[in-house]
Amino acid sequence: MLFYNFTLFIYWLVIHVASLFNDKAKKWVAGRKDIFTYIKKTLQDKHINGNIIWVHCASLGEFEQGRPAIETIKKNNPQQKIVLTFFSPSGYEIRKDYKFADAVFYLPLDIKSNVNEFLAIIKPIKAIFIKYEFWLNYLNELKHKNIPTYLISATFRPNQHFFKWYGLIFFNALKNYTKIFLQDENSYQLLNQQGLTNIEIAGDTRFDRVLEISQIKNELPIIKKFCSSNKIIVAGSTWPKDEEFVIAAFKKLKSKYPNIKLIIAPHEVNETSVSAIEKLVGTNYSLYTNPKHLDRADVLIIDTIGMLSQIYRYGNATYIGGGFNDGIHNILEALAYNIPTAFGTNYKKFVEANETLELHISKVIYNENDLFIFFEKIISNKDYSEQLSSQIKKYMGSKTGATKKIVAELLSI
Repeated sequence: MLFYNFTLFIYWLVIHVASLFNDKAKKWVAGRKDIFTYIKKTLQDKHINGNIIWVHCASLGEFEQGRPAIETIKKNNPQQKIVLTFFSPSGYEIRKDYKFADAVFYLPLDIKSNVNEFLAIIKPIKAIFIKYEFWLNYLNELKHKNIPTYLISATFRPNQHFFKWYGLIFFNALKNYTKIFLQDENSYQLLNQQGLTNIEIAGDTRFDRVLEISQIKNELPIIKKFCSSNKIIVAGSTWPKDEEFVIAAFKKLKSKYPNIKLIIAPHEVNETSVSAIEKLVGTNYSLYTNPKHLDRADVLIIDTIGMLSQIYRYGNATYIGGGFNDGIHNILEALAYNIPTAFGTNYKKFVEANETLELHISKVIYNENDLFIFFEKIISNKDYSEQLSSQIKKYMGSKTGATKKIVAELLSI
């Protein structure tokens, strides 16, 4: 623990230095200034006193994974108080006003004094962590105080630090959870072979969430007008390498199939990322927030956030970004509409990507030609496209129910 605590101290120093020139680090630091005073005042102002379930998410992606459980708990028991915390600004800044949480805070850094003060103020009756985030001091203190603690939608792989000689302290921390709800059989077998018994396969709550979203029939007038009667490719959460491949493949397709259009939504929405896409596209594009060229545009650039999960419904084929960076983004949002989906090579830590590839209902691409071939097959072969969509629908339907299973056990304990 000495080395772990020292590492946290170094992290604290580094992020404070980074906050002088990095906006995200600046928000991380500013959000934790006088954090305990802010927490106390917020709880007092909102008359939140006792009966609190504490839910923690690393960032926005983990929040979406835990969201179905949070909302199911709240809908089943409206009087239940929920305090939601985030480690990252990208989660907190977007969801700080989330209506199903009674209060939303940054998580104080995992040092012993912070942990003791945070738990003394919140006094949670249960704690729920979503997928990742293994803060040793928090987990140890929750165990010491006999506060039931759960990990939801977790996955584990043999190459993780838990299973290395230097990761024993993190593996032992897994024993502090009352129950770990796992996504898949491979994770279960891996932990079971290491002697863990506080584990159960429950599935991935994101399936419930994305299918729920897909049933919401919100029309997007600008998107609908842009699409008209054309075939549509949607590229979501893209990074520069993704954009190079997508736009090159699209231009090649466009020369062969004139009734094709592209909607592209970069992962980072800022002036730099949008400008880079504009340069790659060249002419005949429109911005979503300034659609004055919409009638003659072949490419629509989504230069705002919060819409992507609804945009996928307009696609005939999709490409999900991130596979040439740290890892692919959420492919389930597209698959929820039964749309054939491709992604880059860094996918192996994602259960749903591996499963859909094994079932031949998604496609990994290595270059722009791979992407061109994938798109063309979907666009030009109606029978193949419909058959693939039917198989995707069957897969998605088979994966639902994790939320109901998890919440039933959480509320019964």
